[in-house]
Amino acid sequence: MAKSLYPRPTIKKIVKAQSNRAISKDVDILVFLSYTLFMRSLITEAKIASKKAGETGKDALSARSVRKVREGVLRKYKG
Repeated sequence: MAKSLYPRPTIKKIVKAQSNRAISKDVDILVFLSYTLFMRSLITEAKIASKKAGETGKDALSARSVRKVREGVLRKYKG
């Protein structure tokens, strides 16, 4: 059996406690994938904003650029 990238039972407990509904067997996988896609979009948008602002450095990603794009990316992922 392959090792999980995240604690499946913990994710299921959190989702169940927050939703007050019955959850499907694989809800933790969907939550993890959504989170991964969200973080990827956030980082990509932040890198673009960082380059536009002329930031330099090894990775050219700063907290300022993440804060700048945070609202737009959150709106895209709002359920």
